[in-house]
Amino acid sequence: MTEIGIGLVGGGYMGKAHAVAMAAVGAVFDTALRPRLEMMAASTPASAERYRTAFGFARAAPDWQALVADPRVEAVVIAAPQTTHRAIAEAAFAAGKPVFCEKPLGASLADAQAMVAAAEASGLPNMIGFNYVRTPATQFVRQLLAEGAIGDLTWFRGEHTEDFLSDPATPANWRCHGRSNGCMGDLAPHMVNCALALMGPVAELSARVETVHGTRPGADGREAVDNDDHGQMMLRFASGVMGHLYFSRVATGRKMGYAYEIHGTKGAIRFDQEDQNAVHLYRAEGPEATRGFTKVLTGPAHPDYLPFCQGPGHGTGYQDQIIIEARDFLQAIATGRPVWPTFREGLAVARVIDTAFASAADGRWHLVSHD
Repeated sequence: MTEIGIGLVGGGYMGKAHAVAMAAVGAVFDTALRPRLEMMAASTPASAERYRTAFGFARAAPDWQALVADPRVEAVVIAAPQTTHRAIAEAAFAAGKPVFCEKPLGASLADAQAMVAAAEASGLPNMIGFNYVRTPATQFVRQLLAEGAIGDLTWFRGEHTEDFLSDPATPANWRCHGRSNGCMGDLAPHMVNCALALMGPVAELSARVETVHGTRPGADGREAVDNDDHGQMMLRFASGVMGHLYFSRVATGRKMGYAYEIHGTKGAIRFDQEDQNAVHLYRAEGPEATRGFTKVLTGPAHPDYLPFCQGPGHGTGYQDQIIIEARDFLQAIATGRPVWPTFREGLAVARVIDTAFASAADGRWHLVSHD
């Protein structure tokens, strides 16, 4: 068993999740590398010290530059705003340190391209945080598709819908400004990653992106919203299969609507993250009168479930997804071999999002680059 010093940049929503995951992963998965919570950095030294105390890190850094440069920090986890991802990752790779970066990979396609170039030039382990695709349920779905359980695939529908800005009276906040903070930058990457993981590359798409509530209450009256509230894509995968994706932060009533439906020649699959421990599987076999979707509850027979719980149907939760990510990152470092999804998978998502904005701007179908 070997210790590895973890430096965490960002202590908010995702920062806390990664701190808890690094503290728990060794016990859950009996990893060869055991994280040592070495250093915490945040937007200010005072915030870093507050998070250090709350999360159990040994030291607080005055800024992320000091964290990256510190010799006792041996791997860097980035959970700061996406506008900071590129600079932190490039500096970490230059210092010879593996990097785990929250999604989206960067604030733009150019950021994502530069981060992949830096990662691959360094030869160091790198991963991006698409946590929802790691649930035991969705890992099971990937297995079913690989086995041909529902035959030749004919259709994919995916959504990532939430309602945290559905009320027009909700005051403006940081999410209302900057393209990378809009729905297409914030929520869409998760479901695009899911579509790519389950269905393969996207060949072409047609998209529409809209702002539903153009102004919101602000400090001085009404404040303009300069990014998108929802968007949709019609698309064709490289396999020839058609699909549709929808993303929204104004979908009233939806709390964690990361959901998909897949049709095949021999069956169908449905999944909804609001019921993340169940997969609905339809097999087109047997008498028509008894055919129907079967609700399969996840349990120890499904990927990455048993380390958390021995009881079928007891379920895993959101934090467990982050612990699985931590296990994968440590495995990549320990073995020196890439573990999916790497920065390159983050770049593939960024290309789809960038193409969607281009299509929304001119109203045309666009080919998705795979350079």
